[in-house]
Amino acid sequence: METRIATPGSIAPGAESGVPEKPSLEGLEEKWVQRWAAEDTYAFDRATALTSPREQTYSIDTPPPTASGSLHVGHVFSYTHTDFVARYQRMLGKHVFYPMGWDDNGLPTERRVQNYYGVRCDPSLHYDPSFTPPENPGKDQLPISRRNFVELCMRLTEEDELAFEQLWRRVGLSVDWSNVYRTISESSRAIAQKMFLHNLARGEAYAQEAPTLWDVTFRTAVAQAELEDRERPGAYHRISFHGPSGPVFIETTRPELLPACVALVAHPDDERYQPLFGKTVRTPVFDVEVPVVAHRLAEPDKGSGIAMICTFGDLNDVTWWRELQLPTRAIVGWDGRIVADPPADVPAGPYSELAGKTVFSAQQRMVELLRESGDLSGEPKPITHPVKFFEKGERPLEIVTTRQWYIRNGGRSPELRDALLARGREIQWIPEHMRHRYDNWVEGLNGDWLISRQRFFGVPFPVWYRLDDEGQPVHDEPILAAEDALPVDPSSDVPPGFEESQRGTPGGFMADPDVMDTWATSSLSPQVASGWETDPQLFAHVFPMDLRPQAHDIIRTWLFSTVVRSHFEFDAVPWSHAAISGFVVDPDRKKMSKSKGNATTPIDVLERYGTDAVRWRAAGARPGADSPFDEAQMKVGRRLAMKILNVGKFVLGLGASAGLSVDQVTEPLDLAVLARLAEVVDDATAAMDAYNYTRALEVSESFFWTFCDDYVELVKSRAYGSGAAAESAQATLAVALSVLLRLFAPVLPFVTEEVWSWWQAGSVHRAIWPRATELPRGGDPAVLEVAGVALAGVRKAKSDAKVSMRADVQTATVIAPEAQVPLVEAARTDLVDAGRIAQLDVLAGTGELTVAVVLAPTED
Repeated sequence: METRIATPGSIAPGAESGVPEKPSLEGLEEKWVQRWAAEDTYAFDRATALTSPREQTYSIDTPPPTASGSLHVGHVFSYTHTDFVARYQRMLGKHVFYPMGWDDNGLPTERRVQNYYGVRCDPSLHYDPSFTPPENPGKDQLPISRRNFVELCMRLTEEDELAFEQLWRRVGLSVDWSNVYRTISESSRAIAQKMFLHNLARGEAYAQEAPTLWDVTFRTAVAQAELEDRERPGAYHRISFHGPSGPVFIETTRPELLPACVALVAHPDDERYQPLFGKTVRTPVFDVEVPVVAHRLAEPDKGSGIAMICTFGDLNDVTWWRELQLPTRAIVGWDGRIVADPPADVPAGPYSELAGKTVFSAQQRMVELLRESGDLSGEPKPITHPVKFFEKGERPLEIVTTRQWYIRNGGRSPELRDALLARGREIQWIPEHMRHRYDNWVEGLNGDWLISRQRFFGVPFPVWYRLDDEGQPVHDEPILAAEDALPVDPSSDVPPGFEESQRGTPGGFMADPDVMDTWATSSLSPQVASGWETDPQLFAHVFPMDLRPQAHDIIRTWLFSTVVRSHFEFDAVPWSHAAISGFVVDPDRKKMSKSKGNATTPIDVLERYGTDAVRWRAAGARPGADSPFDEAQMKVGRRLAMKILNVGKFVLGLGASAGLSVDQVTEPLDLAVLARLAEVVDDATAAMDAYNYTRALEVSESFFWTFCDDYVELVKSRAYGSGAAAESAQATLAVALSVLLRLFAPVLPFVTEEVWSWWQAGSVHRAIWPRATELPRGGDPAVLEVAGVALAGVRKAKSDAKVSMRADVQTATVIAPEAQVPLVEAARTDLVDAGRIAQLDVLAGTGELTVAVVLAPTED
């Protein structure tokens, strides 16, 4: 698309005729959203971009919002921040590659589909091509096949995405809406599966059966990045093990795991327990012999200083089990209940008291058994302690042994960890201190990235397994899909050399049952958006991308995982800049979220205050900083937008748009205001170049109010006149309006486009960002400042006297420092006209400028 350069002070062919009699903010969003769509205002001109130098293209890896979620004002703020950057870069004359994506797959979508349609997925069921969901879902969810379930997920997310798109258009995002991707689309699945096969071939991906953090509600594995600690009530239970020389007391919050105990552990330097190292004790109630071992992670000052190792109660148990090569006695199943059969060597009698119970009920019964055996010392001591949860879960995580897929991420390799830390240093972080969050995350990793999930709506692993003669999978010999066949769904597609009739039969095959974690596909958003493998010419031009904008809470997930995948595949960072937004918080400084009930619905705020007002408030939230939400501030933004309309109407109503240019600016005050505006342009440009949109708006808005309150009032009388002096004012007003509209355009797209359309052809958002070289620099900005102070003094005198601002002044005496006297004199004519002053005396004095006013007598 052609980039049009505004010519200040002239009506361009094609501009809308005239200025509305009564400009209004109402209806601007609907008007311009439709116009921008019809005219492809924000379309990415692929052909022109690809034949231009790379530095003339600016590419953005836009966050794909979860289509099944709900948006609040915090989302609006962060996505608007990205739009500020996109609009600015476009006005620099660059081809802006600004796609939008939808993150369809994953647990949130599954939950929404289950609740919306009243169904649940049962992979054992066969596909029903004629299935339709119940019209009035009941309390009990209807079981359906995986394929039927996925079809419902696709249907509902498409509806959600249409609603999201309408909201984002209303917010004014200058996205190229012809370039939208879905993380569950056919091309996205192919890219995710191909990247996985590459990771697997290079040894960066692997499968392993190992202890896994497990959400018992959703029955899926959980990665380290998805954990959160929540304070929960608990109790310490003092329990006596039977030692060779008497009781050995341990304190535990999980007595129900006694049947899973495989050892007791103390710190090697703890003199109290050194005599027990190498010996054994017997567990209470179950009378199972377990060793006493030493390990550095044991805490001498916690509880009794000695702890039981169970398989598995927490992550320390996993470390101890692995490093000390202990046996496994697993008792917690995938459903969070105690499994029916006891581990080897654990007597079935007392174990049967726990089998089938939830861990909560099992704990209650275990405490009763300990009391009965006399092995519970005293009553449990209530505590509050941090417990690990899946970030989307409602029940504490358990640790169960499962087979999962992993991608190496430096958690077990110091060399890879150092390489990923070095990648972080290659990225320019906005603000810079956010890199420390990345570094801290990488340095704190304690294992590789678990990428498989036991869910249904996601990208399946392109893997099958041969079944041996007993029908057991041969995991060491996976059958991989061919790259030219991607995407595949192993649950319905057949591997090479087999037939469908062999599925699930001895000597046949089975599909890998899992899907990829949503971050394993979202981490490929740069590749999906820019056409890796599907549009290699575009990909080569826009990747690595220029910007990744996102919130700081997903540095550990989305940002880090994207760096990992790009490091392995391309030996490069995926983008040069990472702009990190803060949270929008409620008045109590708590993050807005639907679950907390403190989120504000965006459409309500947009309708009450207007989009430009909301975007103005968003610009006040500095990069990386949390910002409290206060609706009263929206009124300030709306007032600014309304003032832009009114000033535009005034300036263009003078006829100042006909054939005037900066060459006709001759008066000192006019030269002064444009000289000051040139400084503002330099400051705003430097701020935008540094991604500091807040600073850019502050300097522009500060000047704008000075321009309106002081300059416009000072020159209004002269501008209505004729001759060279009048033309100088008119030209100045027109030039300043053109520059100000462009300065405000990234933040206030609707009102600036409206005023621009009154006198210029094309869109202000395709106009070139203002440069100070457009403006004469010969004037002295101090003339405007001093004249404004003097005028304010006259106004104050009238206000104090409770008379109209149009009241006549008999005499006004300005006493100013000697250096300011010529500045006041330079603006004398305008000051006299604006203040309606009959006689103006300007005297040299000391101290700050003061004004003494004698009002003209009025008729009684």
